[in-house]
Amino acid sequence: MSAKKGYRIEKDSMGEMNVREDAYWGAQTQRAVENFPISNLRFPRRFISAMGMIKLAAARTNHSLGRLDKKLADAIVAAAEEVIAGKLDEHFVLDIFQTGSGTSTNMNTNEVIANRANEILGGKIGDRHPIHPNDHVNKGQSSNDTIPTAMHVSAQEAIVRDLVPALESLQSVLEEKARDFDKIIKIGRTHLQDATPIRLGQEFSGYASMIKHGIKRLELAAGHMTELAIGGTAVGTGINTHPDFSAGVCKEISKMTGIEFREAENHFEAQGAKDAYVETSGALKTIAVSLMKIGNDIRWLGSGPRCGIGEILLPEVQPGSSIMPGKVNPVIAEALCMVAAQVIGNDAAITIGGMSGNFELNVMMPMMAHNMLESITIMANSVNVFKEKCVDGLKADEARNAEMIEKSLAMCTSLVPLIGYDASAAIAKEAYKTGRTVREVALETSGLSAEELNAALDPMSMTKPS
Repeated sequence: MSAKKGYRIEKDSMGEMNVREDAYWGAQTQRAVENFPISNLRFPRRFISAMGMIKLAAARTNHSLGRLDKKLADAIVAAAEEVIAGKLDEHFVLDIFQTGSGTSTNMNTNEVIANRANEILGGKIGDRHPIHPNDHVNKGQSSNDTIPTAMHVSAQEAIVRDLVPALESLQSVLEEKARDFDKIIKIGRTHLQDATPIRLGQEFSGYASMIKHGIKRLELAAGHMTELAIGGTAVGTGINTHPDFSAGVCKEISKMTGIEFREAENHFEAQGAKDAYVETSGALKTIAVSLMKIGNDIRWLGSGPRCGIGEILLPEVQPGSSIMPGKVNPVIAEALCMVAAQVIGNDAAITIGGMSGNFELNVMMPMMAHNMLESITIMANSVNVFKEKCVDGLKADEARNAEMIEKSLAMCTSLVPLIGYDASAAIAKEAYKTGRTVREVALETSGLSAEELNAALDPMSMTKPS
C-alpha cells in the first residue's frame, strides 16, 4: 500500500492503513473511523480524561512492579497527562456506536498515547517504537476492564464534582424558600381539586426533601460505583497482569481524583454485568422524576398572570411569544422538565444495555457511558439554571393566596368535628351553588356562632394536627 497525499502508512495485525499525517491515532482507530460512521456522537471530556488516568496509573504501577522500564513509563505518563488535560481531544475521533466492548476507543487511547510518547522521546509518529500501543500503553490491561473502569471513574467524578453540588445548592434555596414562605397560607390541591389549606412553606419543604433524598440515593449508589474492574483483563481472571496491578492502579486513580476507588470485589461481576451503572442511572431517573414534579408544580402555581392559579410569581427572563405581546412563559421550568424526560429516556437505554451482559462481557458499554455522562451533565446544568434563574427569584402573591383560601369549599372540612360530615357537605354544596363562601353559608345554617366559626375556619390552624 502506498500512502495517499497528506497521509502516512500505519500497520496493525490486519495490515496497513492510511492515517492522516498529523493524527496521533493509528491503524486500529482508523479502521473504526471507517467502520462506524453512525452518529457523530463522541465520548465526552470526562471519559477521555478517565482513559488518560487509567493509562497513566497503569504505567506507574507497571513500573513499580518491575514490568515497565522507567524511561518508557515516564514518556507514557507525560503523554497521558496531556490526554487528561484535554490537549489531545481532537485525536479521539470515534463514534459512540462502535464495538460494544469499547475496544476501538481503548485502542484509540493506546495509539494516541503511544505515538505522542514516542514523539516525546524523539521518535516519529507511526513508528510504534520504542513504545508500542499494546505492549506498553495497554500492558496488563484489556478493553474489557479499562472501559468499565473509565465508565465508573468518569461518572462518579461527574456526580461528585458537578451534580451533587448543583443538587445541594437547589436543596438549600428550596429550604430557604420554605422558611420564607412558612407563614403564607394557601389552598392545598389533591386530584387537581381544592383541598384543605397548607402553608406555602410546607409545600416547598417537600420539594427540598425530595432533592435531599435524591442526593442520598446517589451516595448509596457510590458504594458500588467506586469499585473498579481494572485488573480483570480479558474475562475477569486477571490473565497477563500482576496480582497487585489492580490495587496499584486504583490507588493512583484515587490520588488523581480525590475519590476513594477500590478493586472490584468480584471481577467477573464487574465485567460481565453493569449492575452498579444501572443502579446509579436509576438514582438519576428518580431525581429526574422529582425535578419533573417540582418544575411542573412551579409552572402551575405561577400560571396566569390573571387567569391561572397565580399563587407564586416567577422571575421574568425572556419574552414568551412571537405573536402575543407581553406574554411571559415559565421557560426555565420547562427546560428542567425536558431534561428530566431525556434523563428518563437515557435510563431506559442504560437499563437495556445492562441486560446485554453476555457471559463474561457487556457489549453495550459505549452507549451506556455516553448516556450516563449526558444525563449527569444536563441534569447538573439544568438544576443550576433552575436554581439561579427561577427558584432564587420566586415570590409569593400573598393577596392571591388569601383570596383562594376564603373561596375554597374545602374549608368546610374543619367543621366536620363540630357538625358532622353530612351537614358540612351540605354547606359546601350550598356555597358552590350560590357562589358564596363556606363561612357565609355556615353562619346562616350551621348553628355555630361567629366566634366558633372564626376559630374553626382559621386557615393557619388547618395546617397542623388538631
